[in-house]
Amino acid sequence: MFAKLARTGVLIAAIGVAGCNDSSMKDFAPEANKPLPDKILADMKAKGMVRTSSVMARIFKEEGKLEIWKAKTNGRYDLVASYDICKWSGKLGPKYTEGDRQAPEGFYTVRPSQMNPRSNYHLSFNIGFPNAYDRANGRTGQNLMVHGACSSSGCYSMTDAQIEQIYAFGRDAFQGGQTEFQIQAFPFRMTAANMARYRNDPNYEFWKMLKVGYDNFEITKVPPKVDVCEKRYVFNQVAPEGTTFDPTGPCPPTTQPDSLKTAFASYEKSYDAAFNSAVNSSNPPPKPTIAGIKEASIVSDWSKRRARGERVPIEPPSMNADGSVTETTRMGRIDSPAGRKMAALDAEKEAKRKAEEQRLAAIEAAKAAKEQAKAQALAEKEAAKQAAQQPVVTAGVEPAPAQETQQAADADQGTVSKLKKKLLGMFGG
Repeated sequence: MFAKLARTGVLIAAIGVAGCNDSSMKDFAPEANKPLPDKILADMKAKGMVRTSSVMARIFKEEGKLEIWKAKTNGRYDLVASYDICKWSGKLGPKYTEGDRQAPEGFYTVRPSQMNPRSNYHLSFNIGFPNAYDRANGRTGQNLMVHGACSSSGCYSMTDAQIEQIYAFGRDAFQGGQTEFQIQAFPFRMTAANMARYRNDPNYEFWKMLKVGYDNFEITKVPPKVDVCEKRYVFNQVAPEGTTFDPTGPCPPTTQPDSLKTAFASYEKSYDAAFNSAVNSSNPPPKPTIAGIKEASIVSDWSKRRARGERVPIEPPSMNADGSVTETTRMGRIDSPAGRKMAALDAEKEAKRKAEEQRLAAIEAAKAAKEQAKAQALAEKEAAKQAAQQPVVTAGVEPAPAQETQQAADADQGTVSKLKKKLLGMFGG
């Protein structure tokens, strides 16, 4: 049973690498049916919009904004609501590979089947990554969403109150007959000043391509027709009847309405003048951007190790302009079944390592003691051998000096004389 649960935990963690895992067991989701606030409905009416008219969303990473645009009765779109994005992960720049934690940039499509009223993140909808452009360029990932709960791993996260309104815009448009709505995700507002700021960035050519779609909407206020050929986006291009756009093949001959050509040329002329002026002006420094597939692969590897439950730096690694990689020194482990299992395995491995260290230390200590005893025995043996080789010295009494002998004799003679005199006195001699 434990093994089965552990395998399940690893699977859940692995799914989490891809994006925002959004499976849920909720059966009833009243938040998905909340109506739009009266104020928004009044603003829509004032702008010539009906509740169920078509919608489109625009996302700007650097500014942290998600905009909802809605069709008016004349067919052109107008801004109806703007929300502060609660969180988006990664840096400016596109998503390259699964696990790189990048929020996508590009043109995406949302259909009713991508709406999730029973989301783990309050409410959500999948933005449709990877699209035809992403697949043609070998980009991978899944479960990339706009959702609530203000938590993100490659998604665009909103507050619960915000996602209820954003979800309602899409829901109402589908009820009105719209079959899909467009999401345009940009690194920043693609003004001349911003493009000048990032003109030396490695992502600049990709952003110039997105800007064509951005400009088409700015000019027409209608979501552009988006196709992919030669592994690049093309906008508002009309191919001959019976001809299709092959994402990896050559682009077919196309035409464009003359009115759009004229308007676009005029727009570009004004833009070029503003861009040249911005290049020679003082602009805010650019924000961090992803350094292509190389940095994406480094972050993806970090995500995979984290999902397996390994101890990794708290924050994903970041590649610097000189190619070096910066990692935080604080380490941590994901709180998941996989993380807890890996922690237990690491603890067991550490205990075995310490036990082996102690065993080897004991062996070394015993070996050292044995060598010391052997050395001491050899020293004692050598000392005994040297002692045995020393000459034997015989002890004797040396004769007393002549002066000392004579003094002793004189002393004895005086004693005898004294005794003789004493005896003669006693007997009258």
